[in-house]
This record gives sequence, structure tokens and C-alpha cells, in this order.
Amino acid sequence: MLGLLVSRMLPIVPRGVVRQVAKRYVAGETLASAVQVVKDLNSRGYHATIDILGEDARDHDAADATTRGYIEVLDTIAGEGLKSNISVKLTHLGMRLAPERAEERLSTLVAKAAALDSFVRIDMEDSTLTEATLAMYRRMHERFGPHVGTVLQAYLRRTRSDAAELAKIGANLRLCKGIYREPRTIAYHGREDVRQSYLDALEALLSSPGTYVGIATHDRLLVRRALELVSRLGIPPGRFEFQALLGVPVEDMLDDLVRQGFLVRVYCPFGEEWYPYSTRRLKENPKIASYVLRHMLGLGSR
Repeated sequence: MLGLLVSRMLPIVPRGVVRQVAKRYVAGETLASAVQVVKDLNSRGYHATIDILGEDARDHDAADATTRGYIEVLDTIAGEGLKSNISVKLTHLGMRLAPERAEERLSTLVAKAAALDSFVRIDMEDSTLTEATLAMYRRMHERFGPHVGTVLQAYLRRTRSDAAELAKIGANLRLCKGIYREPRTIAYHGREDVRQSYLDALEALLSSPGTYVGIATHDRLLVRRALELVSRLGIPPGRFEFQALLGVPVEDMLDDLVRQGFLVRVYCPFGEEWYPYSTRRLKENPKIASYVLRHMLGLGSR
């Protein structure tokens, strides 16, 4: 209830308050700040994926600038010896402006990553882009193999089928629940339905030799079930990793996974477009949302 209340109040929440909360979820506004966050994570046994915040490039100049920004990120990862790769949204590369030019920009990034023995994760956005994103991933996979991957969203009804098909090509996939608002005709809305879809897709992917899966969830039940599935199927650690967003309060679970020897990767977004990303995180996390409300009411941390 409190989370819903704060969600409705977000348009009037002062940006300064949101900025304070954003520090939890965002690795700063500059690449230098993101590098420091990643170095800290690496020192604690974590890997990372770096994302330049933003989506829906306003024009081709902006999309080109984003591409150059990611080239700099890849060079910095290599130069600093960071345990990190990058995550990219196709709309940030101009997908809605001209798909063919967005694909050219993506190809430039994946080629650069391949030359540096790095990796590009093509993020998934809303359902209007699912088919085009998967098609573009297939083309990149044919050219660059293990240096590129994409994302499946378990709440989409099509995901079980997509998982089965992509398993055939030895895909590298991040599996998450999904956060975009979608109609019931194409997406599950019930928590248990989404969980079951997640586990079904995960089993399909892990059961197929050659696939690699980023088990991206903060749901403790799903993590336990994933560990049981990995054990039952006899999947070696080199076939999967766990993934989480920076700042989500599940550090105890993640630390435990690291102690057990599992690879855990943290999504580290940075950039000037921190506000939209941070407000989405607030809507998803009632605990952080309640902090914002207390701050607005002058109640401090009580």
C-alpha cells in the first residue's frame, strides 16, 4: 500500500530527494564514478555489467554519441582490467529511428567487444521490440558467437517457446521476470504464473548443452529453486551465473552465493539520465519508497 502511495506521489517528489535515493541504484553520472563502483564490487568477489543510462535516442547524433560512449566503456574495462561487460538498449542506439542503423551501431560495439575478448548484452525492452531484438541477436550471434547475448522476460507468454528455440543455437541469455506494463493477452500478471514461466524457461535453457544463462532475479524463492535445478541437472558452474541490480537490498543472499563460489554479476548503470531509472526502482521497491515518504514528511530515518 505504501509503495503504491509513493508511486502516485513520485511526480511531486523533489528531484533532490530522488537523487539521494538514486545513489543506491546508480553508479554515478560519469564513467569514472562507475569504474570506482565496479572496482569495489570486484574487490568483494563480484563481476559487473556497465550500462549507460538512457533509451529512445532523440536523433542519430545522440545514438552515435551513445555508441562512442560504449566504445570508451569497453576500452576502459580492458585498460583497467575490470571484471565487467556492457549492457545496451537498442532504442539507445536508435532502434525506433532506423533499425538498420541501430544494427550497424550494435555491430560496431560487438566487434569491439570481440576484439577485446569482452561481451555485449542486448537488453530487452517492451514487447513491441521483442521480435526485432531477438532477430537482431540471432544475426549478431551468427557473426560473433560468445561475445553477444540478449534477454528473455519470463512474464511474457511467448518466453517458454523463445527459450526452447534459442537453446538450439547455444544462446547466451539473461533470464529475468520483466518490468514493463504489458496486457494480459501477452503477459502473465500473477506472481506464481511468472515464477512458473521463469522456472520452465530456465530448465529448457539449462537442459540444452551450449547455452549460458544469467539467472537474473532478486526473488529468493526463485534463487533456491534455481540452485535445486542446477543440482538436479548436474549443471557445471561454467554454464550459468546469478545477476542482480545495483542497490537492491538482497546483499545477504548475493554474498552467500559468492561465498559458495558462484559467479554473481551486478548491473551498474551510470549517466546523466539517472532520474527515470531511479523512479522505476522506487516504484518496484516499497522499502526504499517508504524512505522517500519519511524524508518528505521530515521524519528522518525513524
